Amino acid sequence: MRLYGTPPTRALRAIWLINELEIDCEIVEVDMGIGEHKDFDMLALNPTGKLPFLVDGDDVISESCAIQLYLAEKFPEKRFMGANLSERGQIYRWMFFLATEIEQPLWRVGLHTRMYPEDERLAADVPLAKRDGEAMIAVLEDHMKDREFVVGERLSVADFNAAYTLNWAREGGILGDAPRLNAYVERMYARPKAPPTIEEAWAELKRQIA
Repeated sequence: MRLYGTPPTRALRAIWLINELEIDCEIVEVDMGIGEHKDFDMLALNPTGKLPFLVDGDDVISESCAIQLYLAEKFPEKRFMGANLSERGQIYRWMFFLATEIEQPLWRVGLHTRMYPEDERLAADVPLAKRDGEAMIAVLEDHMKDREFVVGERLSVADFNAAYTLNWAREGGILGDAPRLNAYVERMYARPKAPPTIEEAWAELKRQIA
């Protein structure tokens, strides 16, 4: 099994679950700066040219949320997929919520502040994206009232997804004053098998480049 991707990208989301599952998985670091993700061999595996993606035998799984769900189902003994259909439904609900309602505004901020060429950036979209993201942060903050975990009474794949996404929200400036979510992120990243935070991964990347 191999995971292609490089921190501080969304590969961290999959790496966290791999760490918690304690499985043998080779992490193949792909240098996006020199275009390795667009090499012929990479595109043959994942035609989108995006990272991360997982190769498990004949199966190629792209999209970091899909990778998490695949791994959680592949190793049911770890009980990260929920105890029953009701819990699994809630896991799907909140993982898709995180990807569409919180991650997408973060992408909009990143695209229009760092990733797009300067002449393609729309400065006016940045405050709108932050507004949209903050509104959905408030929904999750309310959901976490009196909760330790996103779904049910035990740790699930939704928690590894949520903690990474909320750390990204903190790094992207939209987590704001959400005391439950800030405490949740700190608690999750205190786990011994947690990956580096996005802030730590960026700092290490800059140190290597310097």
